[in-house]
Amino acid sequence: MDVIINGITIVLVISGAFFMLVGSIGVIRLPDFHTRSHATSKTDTLGITLVLGGLAVYEGFTLSAIKLLIIIVFIALANPVGSHALARAAFFIGLKPWPRSGPPEK
Repeated sequence: MDVIINGITIVLVISGAFFMLVGSIGVIRLPDFHTRSHATSKTDTLGITLVLGGLAVYEGFTLSAIKLLIIIVFIALANPVGSHALARAAFFIGLKPWPRSGPPEK
């Protein structure tokens, strides 16, 4: 039974680390603020959720696992709302999204 739990934990943690790596590459490669914030918000939410889910599986049914699940719910609610607020504020101060036909506007 420990082998199965360890395997699930390893798969979840490595998957989460992969998504966070992809989000980090997206910050470097994407052209403007709006696409960068989209890349980081989506991949960070999924990556952190997978890593914390793997840690909760590893812990078993304990108080620590319940705390990790509460943290997952908080991150799943707060991270998209925060990134939406940042993108909306950037749009309202005049930072336009990147048009597909040309370079980003300054």
